[in-house]
Amino acid sequence: MDVLDLARWQFGITTVYHFLMVPLTIGLSLLVAGMQTAWVRTGNPRYLAMTKFWGKLLMINFAMGVVTGIVQEFQFGMAWSEYSRFVGDVFGAPLAMEGLVAFFVESTFLGLWMFGWDRLPKRVHLACVWAFSLATVASAYFILAANSWMQHPVGVELVDGRPQLTSIWAVLGNSTVLAAFPHAIFGAFAVAATFLVGIGAWRLWRAKDEQIWRSSVRLGAWVGVVAFAGLAISGDLQSKLMFSQQPMKMASAEALCHTEQPAGFSVLALGDVSSPDCENVKSITVPALLSFLAKGDFNAEVSGVTDLVEQYRERYGTNYPVDPRLGELSGQPIDYVPNLPVTYWSFRLMIGLGAIATAAGVAVLWLTRRGRMPKSRWFPRLALASIATPFLANSFGWIFTEMGRQPFVVAPNPSGVDGVWMFTARAVSGLTVGEVLTSLIALTLVYGVLAVVEVALIRRYVRTGLEPAEPEEKSGDTLTFAY
Repeated sequence: MDVLDLARWQFGITTVYHFLMVPLTIGLSLLVAGMQTAWVRTGNPRYLAMTKFWGKLLMINFAMGVVTGIVQEFQFGMAWSEYSRFVGDVFGAPLAMEGLVAFFVESTFLGLWMFGWDRLPKRVHLACVWAFSLATVASAYFILAANSWMQHPVGVELVDGRPQLTSIWAVLGNSTVLAAFPHAIFGAFAVAATFLVGIGAWRLWRAKDEQIWRSSVRLGAWVGVVAFAGLAISGDLQSKLMFSQQPMKMASAEALCHTEQPAGFSVLALGDVSSPDCENVKSITVPALLSFLAKGDFNAEVSGVTDLVEQYRERYGTNYPVDPRLGELSGQPIDYVPNLPVTYWSFRLMIGLGAIATAAGVAVLWLTRRGRMPKSRWFPRLALASIATPFLANSFGWIFTEMGRQPFVVAPNPSGVDGVWMFTARAVSGLTVGEVLTSLIALTLVYGVLAVVEVALIRRYVRTGLEPAEPEEKSGDTLTFAY
């Protein structure tokens, strides 16, 4: 492997690992805030117990997310310094907003919520958890705005070969982020929902505090079903946008090698999808469905990989520049086709795993209807196993999104400013293979240890169950708890 491959592996490993924590934090924080709101409004101790139990798991996950997220900031200076020089004037703005505004609010109000149970008035304490939860949503928006600019550059002009920001509002109002944000939030709710269902079902099977766990399971199942419906709708809107902004990515997602009118949606491809000409591929397709998904018209033409390659060559060049910093790619032909097996199968795994999680949520609602309490051994085991499905679906979705735009790290905007794009090969730092390999191995080992620590902490707390926490009123609407 060369420096570019190692740097991509390093960023991919650290990013996918970090993103396992992000959607759970976002979705679970909002659900915990809802639980505490229900307790404040009704005084029902069941909601208090739910708030404290799921809130403890939220804090464990948030702490690990912070630790792993800090590494992401260092990546831009470690292995991707050329990228940072190119996009720094633009990319730094939403990242600064995320750090100085959203993350600051998150940390502050989570601390107040953690340590304010017996010190703050009830409604002030509730406001803290809502402030924290909404800050996580704001944080997600700023990060997605930065990523969406890489997918679809807007609000800039090219000055001396570098994009300079002309409108932060164009960046924050990018059509790409407006489509990606609801999809990401629904994904976060889906992750949190199956987390509630899986752990709640296991505790419910142990036949202690049945009403608390049954409420958690039912809440998770309902939220999950709604979230997956939202994912389907927002995903359709996002894919239509991608067909116009990054047609090569979506053609690769379908292994659509040749332009078709109408184009069928590939349910399953049999054969080697790695070849851009698809000579040995047989697909099971739904006729004309891809045309509708792409443009809302069952008879629309959809461009295939081979035709798009010619268009890209005409607009962005046929060969990389002769530059020693590009290493083996210096002066070589540019391969505009993403890794077809990765884009094709990650797209289908994202959809398939989401469908499995949806089916699990519907099944749980049916099995727990009208006060029923499933007692068979397979119920908690399948519920626990289902926790992995939305996590994996989210991960495969991001793998598809990021690898589908290759060979660009900043994808060109078809209707934007000429020259505002960057090849991934030009973004990497001038490091040696040994330096990048050392950091890759070190970070992977550290992340492996952190994974063991987080799973152990969550497992230990889940097995412990509920803490005895009965509220006792104090003067001035301040609360204390007897443990």
